[in-house]
Amino acid sequence: MRALLTNKVARRALRPLADLIDQRIERQIRRTAGNSLKNSADAALQQELKTLRSRQRPLELLFDGTGRGSSRLPSAPHLNRAISELAEVTGDRDGAERNVAQAFRLLIAMEALGVGRIAGGTMNIVGKLSAVPLLDPPNDEILEIGTLYGMFSASLIRMMERAGRDPRLTIVDPLAGKQLQPGAAVGNDPSGTPVREAAVRTNLALVGAAGVAARIQQGFSEDPEVRALISDRSYGVIIVDGDHSAAGVAADLQWAEQIVAPGGIVVLDDFGHPKWPGIKEAFEKHMAGETRLKFLGQVAHSGYLRAEA
Repeated sequence: MRALLTNKVARRALRPLADLIDQRIERQIRRTAGNSLKNSADAALQQELKTLRSRQRPLELLFDGTGRGSSRLPSAPHLNRAISELAEVTGDRDGAERNVAQAFRLLIAMEALGVGRIAGGTMNIVGKLSAVPLLDPPNDEILEIGTLYGMFSASLIRMMERAGRDPRLTIVDPLAGKQLQPGAAVGNDPSGTPVREAAVRTNLALVGAAGVAARIQQGFSEDPEVRALISDRSYGVIIVDGDHSAAGVAADLQWAEQIVAPGGIVVLDDFGHPKWPGIKEAFEKHMAGETRLKFLGQVAHSGYLRAEA
């Protein structure tokens, strides 16, 4: 064997085999070293991911549903769809994108600072806050039927002021300690806050003088005495967000016909929402009769109508 390995001819003949063996050994060494590096890199990535997740949780508290029931972090398709729907209803693409951005930031800020929460999904709320100023109501009198904690009204005041308006707010709500809605279970609010006038006043105060000056009428919008007190003016904006049953919405639409100003905007909350079929049912029956309301369109489960003269 020794003679074979020292023989020049034999060595030349065996060189290809030796080279192949060397290559395989080298590949195995690289593979072993690579696996070691990969394992080390995987461990580093796992540690970095763990660190990022621990840092992410506090940020998630700004946007998740804890304490309000609904997440406030919409997907890009939801945002883009709301902007497109808003642009179609208002005819203002640039204004739609701007207002949606401002309204989203405002929603996060108000729920962070306020008492309770704003009822509804993120894009539903953002859509209403964005649409009303862009629809340019004929006067600055605003009536909200159903307010919960008054935080939406406070936000709408801020959005109207950003548009150079001087909003004057009137609210009708039973303020019965809990949210009342026929056909829905009544339980503790996700925010843990009782529904009462003190909470509404606190939230309205966040937006300054216009919020502090708001009129609040405790009671139901179907009550003749409540209507008599509130029907002392024509409203440029009426938000219908009270009783979601077909009968309740029908009654509020009939009342809106009487008190909305020419050119005024009527907003139907949760319009087309599968959970509340009575809203669209009442709308369709109302529009089939004699009415001075014209349907403008829908943005994220809110319907918009304009009153003719």
